[in-house]
Amino acid sequence: MMELKEDERLDYLLADESMQIIQSATVFSFSIDAVLLSNFARVPIKKGKILDLCTGNGVIPLLLSKKSQATITGVEIQARLYDMARRSVIRNQKADQVKLIHGDLKDMPARFGNNKFDIVTVNPPYFQTEKKAHQNKNDYLTIARHEVLCTLEDVVSVCSKLAKSGGKVAMVHRPNRLVEILTLFKTYKLEPKRLQLVYPKEGKEANILLIEAIRDGNPDLRILPPLYVFDQKGNYTKELDQIIHGNGI
Repeated sequence: MMELKEDERLDYLLADESMQIIQSATVFSFSIDAVLLSNFARVPIKKGKILDLCTGNGVIPLLLSKKSQATITGVEIQARLYDMARRSVIRNQKADQVKLIHGDLKDMPARFGNNKFDIVTVNPPYFQTEKKAHQNKNDYLTIARHEVLCTLEDVVSVCSKLAKSGGKVAMVHRPNRLVEILTLFKTYKLEPKRLQLVYPKEGKEANILLIEAIRDGNPDLRILPPLYVFDQKGNYTKELDQIIHGNGI
């Protein structure tokens, strides 16, 4: 039995209870964003190379390992989160498939070289926060949520360099950054191909954006049907229930 540290806890990765993940309320706990991105991303089934940037506690590599036999590499800059991810991978007996790197995503093109991965996934910091007062008091959460150590342009540039020509980049972000995301994708030769907006429930504004691009692709953007998280009674919709219970991943 692997020991937990400080305020860590062990949660089931999804409701099917086949995998567990180490989490911490004060350091990092994955959100529905990571689950939605893992479901949205189209990954090679049998073989290939997947890279997950801003991997946090390893949630996306672990989720992707449920639907792909490809090698998966996760990159996390925060030592504590990297350690949580490393121990979660070992706990789930995924160390032969999932490799983790403690490092800065901006250093990865120099480490791997260009045009290396079939798909790059990323759940980056969402918020442009110039004023210190607007950031989280917790440094772990500030780095995970705010563009302190990397900007959106840093993320897109690195994704473009690391994805193969014809390879994919899949990102989850916030709808209010959509124009910026599309502009940066086009600037860095990532052609948007699939876009889906996620809504808390019908009648509310979208609060999550899922987007996939192809490196050096031809223009052909598909707007997928909206995805609703909750129905009017406050229960998960049928679509979300399938994802949460592992059927959609």
